[in-house]
Amino acid sequence: MKVGIIGASGFTGVELIRILKNHPKVDLELLTSESFVGKKISELYPSVGLDLDMELEEFDSHDALRRCDILFLALPHGYSSELVAMAYADKKIIIDLGADFRLKKIEEYSSWYETDHKAPHLLDKAVYGLPEIHREEIKGAKIIANPGCYPTSAILALAPLLEKSLIDIKGLVIDSKSGVSGAGRRATPVTHFNSANENINPYGVIKHRHTPEIEQELSLLAGEEVSITFTPHLIPINRGMLSTCYASLLEDLEEEELRKIYEDFYKDEAFVKILPKGIWPHTKWVLGSNNCLLNFEVDKRNKRIVIASVIDNLTKGASGQAVQNMNIVLGIEETTGLASPAIYP
Repeated sequence: MKVGIIGASGFTGVELIRILKNHPKVDLELLTSESFVGKKISELYPSVGLDLDMELEEFDSHDALRRCDILFLALPHGYSSELVAMAYADKKIIIDLGADFRLKKIEEYSSWYETDHKAPHLLDKAVYGLPEIHREEIKGAKIIANPGCYPTSAILALAPLLEKSLIDIKGLVIDSKSGVSGAGRRATPVTHFNSANENINPYGVIKHRHTPEIEQELSLLAGEEVSITFTPHLIPINRGMLSTCYASLLEDLEEEELRKIYEDFYKDEAFVKILPKGIWPHTKWVLGSNNCLLNFEVDKRNKRIVIASVIDNLTKGASGQAVQNMNIVLGIEETTGLASPAIYP
């Protein structure tokens, strides 16, 4: 299968290249960039290997569709819709790492992203690409909306409890922290080294664009509308994400019972692991891997549960999950190209 990466010079693009370079079932055919046309990817990112001498090309939609069977779109919101419509008509497989097809309600997309959607007729054709929740739908999909990093970490943390109706859907609090790479390749006054180093700050409080995405998926699991309070923070690490979720328990369950519920829910999942009691997940433990590590503690005094999850925001939070989705669509072993453990230290 011939693969094209549209927007290959960003952090998610180069992470895709790192994973797909040695993937046994696909060949890298096309890498595009807006800013670095004509430059070799190995010059821009020697980390991918100096033997990878592919040039970054100017994007041409007709050329991309002619040359590629699968397209990964690593583009900002608002840029994917038209290409997805063309690719869908041409019966190509599209995995969109942007936000254009994650939300099912067009009015929510317009409100939160402050722009009109250019292909609303395809929203019901897109599948939300969180394999642990939507695997069967992903298998036959042509348009996969790869989840955001914050939603991935939060949904995986809360899914077993909502599926069993064990927590109050009101008053859910999600406190998340992300490495600076989550903000993209271009530095801003906030993500510049001098600002981000030795600093931590909340941002997008109450109005972060991943909020409706998290609520949409949690509502599907709960079978009714879920509303959350979500606060993301920027922390001075390159990559990694920690989400701590707080929920009120509806039943007086022992920790052992809850642990079995989590273990049963994820028992067949290659990338989601429940840590032993008392061992809290560290971002370092998932660095460069497609893994999600979880643990929780029951606060009996307040009848609450606290769940913590960690992922690498560029891997399970973006490019690794995109490849996981591709593997499912192609009907090959889901862990293909993704089985490497985390890098430590």
